[in-house]
Amino acid sequence: MSFRHLAIFCALAGVAGCASVRPADTRLPAGYEAPAQAAAEVDLAQWWTAFGDPQLTGLIEEALANSPDARSAAARLEEARALRSGALTRFLPQGNLVGTGRKTDSEVTDLETEGEAPPTGVPGFTLGGETETYALNFDVSWEVDLFGRIFAARRAANAELAAARFSYEGARASLAANVADSYFQARGLAIQLEDARRTAAIRRGLLDISARRVEIGIAAGQDADRIAGDLSQAEAQVASLEAELQAQRRTLLVLVGRGIDPIASLPVDASISAPPPVPATLPGELLARRPDVREAEQRMVSATGQVQLANRALFPTINFTPGVGLSKSVQPGLEFSTRNWSIGGNVTVPVLDIPRLLSEIDASGARAEQAVIAYEKAVQTAFSEAESALVRLDADRRGVALLTEGERRAQRAYNASKIGYDAGLQDLQSTLNNEAAWRATRSQLTAAQVQAARRAVQAYKALGGGWPAETIPPGTRAR
Repeated sequence: MSFRHLAIFCALAGVAGCASVRPADTRLPAGYEAPAQAAAEVDLAQWWTAFGDPQLTGLIEEALANSPDARSAAARLEEARALRSGALTRFLPQGNLVGTGRKTDSEVTDLETEGEAPPTGVPGFTLGGETETYALNFDVSWEVDLFGRIFAARRAANAELAAARFSYEGARASLAANVADSYFQARGLAIQLEDARRTAAIRRGLLDISARRVEIGIAAGQDADRIAGDLSQAEAQVASLEAELQAQRRTLLVLVGRGIDPIASLPVDASISAPPPVPATLPGELLARRPDVREAEQRMVSATGQVQLANRALFPTINFTPGVGLSKSVQPGLEFSTRNWSIGGNVTVPVLDIPRLLSEIDASGARAEQAVIAYEKAVQTAFSEAESALVRLDADRRGVALLTEGERRAQRAYNASKIGYDAGLQDLQSTLNNEAAWRATRSQLTAAQVQAARRAVQAYKALGGGWPAETIPPGTRAR
């Protein structure tokens, strides 16, 4: 029976040594199906500097240094470093220094003898008194790795640490993008607020003109009432936008780590510039630039290491067990010390555990396949996000150009109608219609400008911007 078990073990061990995880399919198109981007020298690691906005740069740098999100990501990375160290210590010699001490005081309370004196004074055989015993032992157990378990474990642990590093970088990249997105939303609200105030001012001017015309009898009183109603709507819109802008500024303060600072500490200009061009890149660069893709890759490497470690569980485990010890005993009439050392070992061959170990190998293989699929999905998702962001950014740029021209012409039409209404040559309805058309176009232009800036942020992030991909510290690369 033992020979049969040994034969089965050897056969299974040979099969386990040949087990492997399939390589991931990371093929990508040669280029994006998106309009060609203008050549631009942009540092993707710090893409926000390309906007030429010192306030934006300062807010992002402040967030990366002080934000709760950034500090939480750093703490998770430290946890991953500690876990890596702990995962490898089991392959080092294990053992503890153990010291013991005991003191015993005994007293004979009833001793009967048949005419003989009590047996006192014989070393080691006293019937009472104090006894002291001390011992110090150091026993060590060390697994002698002849089958590569430590290499598989190190590969998995290093990959987990690398994945944690990429998760850290991804969190910081997302934080930078979120700050920029919130910043541009705040600027958009500031522009809308200024437009609303401007609309209210226009309505007041029209109300004054209408009131004068009513006084001289060339206009009906209902015209003034209608303009007054429109003015109340404009003033209500101003109040609503003031509240929205204040809430957005508070959100931005929280993002950068200054959540309890007064709102006045974060001024926001009512202007927004055209987004800078996005550098031309190739889809294949996403494999190196996107931190989430590289994290998924390292998760796959870790899962592969776990498969190798599970395979090697079928091989024998050899443990080396040396030890040393000191002891001392003090008794009435006797005191002695001893020193001892020992050396030994044991070999554990899995026999009846083979079915369980094979099940664990199958489970680790299934987890590795999941990691491979997750990596492939991350690659495809990265390509989709990058291409979609580039396509939409191009459409946003064209939309801004068209609306800029439309807003200019709508303003010109309103100015002409206002002059005519003031001179009594234009009716109120036409003037209000032209003002509404100009206001609508202006609102659409503001929304398009904000959307273009936010889309540029999405494009930079989708291309893997926001972290120094070329500087991965030692100890985070898989071995």
